[in-house]
Amino acid sequence: MTRVVLAPDSFKGTITAADAARALAEGWAAVDPAAEFVHRPMADGGEGTVAAFEAAVAGSLRMPVTVDGPAGVPVDTFWLLLPPTADAPLGTAVVDLGSTSGIELLDELRPWDADTSGFGQAIAAALDHGVSRLVLGIGSSASTDGGTGMLTALGARFLDADGAVIARGARGLASLTIVDLSALRPAPDVRVLTDVTNPLAGPRGATAVFGPQKGLVDEVGRVRVDAALVRLAALLGIDAALPGTGAAGGTGGALVVWGGVLVPGAAEVAELIGLAEAIADADVVITGEGSYDGQSGDGKVPSFLASLAADAGARAVLAAGRITADADTSLFAASVSLADLAGSSAAALAEPARWLRAAGSALARAAR
Repeated sequence: MTRVVLAPDSFKGTITAADAARALAEGWAAVDPAAEFVHRPMADGGEGTVAAFEAAVAGSLRMPVTVDGPAGVPVDTFWLLLPPTADAPLGTAVVDLGSTSGIELLDELRPWDADTSGFGQAIAAALDHGVSRLVLGIGSSASTDGGTGMLTALGARFLDADGAVIARGARGLASLTIVDLSALRPAPDVRVLTDVTNPLAGPRGATAVFGPQKGLVDEVGRVRVDAALVRLAALLGIDAALPGTGAAGGTGGALVVWGGVLVPGAAEVAELIGLAEAIADADVVITGEGSYDGQSGDGKVPSFLASLAADAGARAVLAAGRITADADTSLFAASVSLADLAGSSAAALAEPARWLRAAGSALARAAR
């Protein structure tokens, strides 16, 4: 009997990691009905982080909360309460920026006005519950506000030269003169999950690298926001060149100021959901993501899973929405692209579960 661990990331914007794992298992079972499946859907701090914990940790509870989304309108979402452990006797809260202040919540990009207030409000709700530890996923950000919206929700004040509260989002950073952290809520043990190592500012900073995808397409505007982030760093007392502070439009830096520790997302999620233990006696590990490309070898879920499988003596196989020409698939015993199976990327995107089932069957045949 083949023991198969299913540990894909989400296929961004099309199917969750948990649903992707189910579809892959169905496809594999069609070829190898005697196989035993262990579901460990993965995430690296971005979309699907909360869902990965919910699927893997028994006794986790959804805690509903309504927050101000990135467009300033209410968003009904939830944070996840994990059961008490020796390290977190009052429980752990998992809060996902993507579901509170994420770019997928916008009908249209708002490069100047979107902010992270909702993320901070969800964190505040978890603190009100009295948890011992926070696990914060900060992928899929909609804004470049330097985390000011989040810190404001936790008690900080960001003011202009006249002592007035600055506008939300990147727009307000230009007039920022005073930072008041005197009422900032104390932080518990805070782990910040990210796969981004970019600094807050500069040519590899939050604005230069990630600004365009959030709508900051004008170079003059990006220069203005980058300069504002440098000033914000000085007012907060952090180094704008510190790796990871540019994650989520500067939210990584704001969380460092609050006391958070930036950790590699995939590795931290794997530890907290017991992935190594699940893989220890596996024959095959199936992983995947929406686009496997030249950047996927840098701490992303598939490359991390391939390394973990190799250490356990298991075969790693890959299913991806697409596999680009610059991608290195040598880590995997077999790999398959949904776009190739479906005939086009559009067809694969239209029916991801169908083509993931087909991918599961193809990988099962390849593993024989």
